Amino acid sequence: MKLSDINVKLLGRQASILDHEHYKKSAVLLPLVQKNGETHVLFEVRSMTLRSQPGDICFPGGRKDEDDRTPLHCAIRETTEELGVSKASIENVHPLDYIVSDTGRIIYPFVGTITTPEKIQPNEAEVGEVFTVPLSYLLNNPPETYKVKLQVIPEEDFPFDRIVGGENYNWQVRHINELFYQYDGKVIWGLTAKILRHFLDLMKE
Repeated sequence: MKLSDINVKLLGRQASILDHEHYKKSAVLLPLVQKNGETHVLFEVRSMTLRSQPGDICFPGGRKDEDDRTPLHCAIRETTEELGVSKASIENVHPLDYIVSDTGRIIYPFVGTITTPEKIQPNEAEVGEVFTVPLSYLLNNPPETYKVKLQVIPEEDFPFDRIVGGENYNWQVRHINELFYQYDGKVIWGLTAKILRHFLDLMKE
C-alpha cells in the first residue's frame, strides 16, 4: 500500500473510543427535586427481586436500546419508566462527563430536575423505594475513600513464553478508589457515588 493511499483513507478521520461499537452503553439521570424549599438529590433503591445488584442505591437509568436515538433519550426514557413520571416533568437536563470502564461499558450521566416529585410512582419490579438527600448535606459532607487493588490473573494457557520475563513478568497492578456517602442509614457507593461526586465538584467550582 502506498503512503498516498494511506493518507486518503485517513484524511478527515475523527478519533473515537477504540472498539466502542462493542461496548455496552447505558445512560442515567441524576434527578434533582425541590423539597421543603430546598434542593434535594433523588436516589433509587434497586428492587430485591432483580438479578443484578439487588438492594443497591442508584440513579434511574439503564441500557441504551436500539430505539433510543441518543443517550439523553435513553436516560429520560428509563427515568419515566422507573419513576412513573412524564417526560414533560423532566426539565433543565444537562450532560455530565461520561464514564468508560475497563469492563467494556460506557455510561452517559445527565443531571435534570423533576418538577412533579409528588407524582412519582416507582415501578415495583425495578425500584424498591426512593429517597432524597439535601444537596447542601452532600456538598458539606465529603465521601469516605477506600482503595481496591485489582489483580492480574492470566488464563492457564496464557503464552508466557512470548513475553519478556515469562511467568515472572512484572504486571502493573493498579487500584481504584471506592467512594462511600452515608445519609440516614443509606450508603451510596460504586458508580453512583462517582457520578455524584463529579456533579458535586461541578457545583463547587
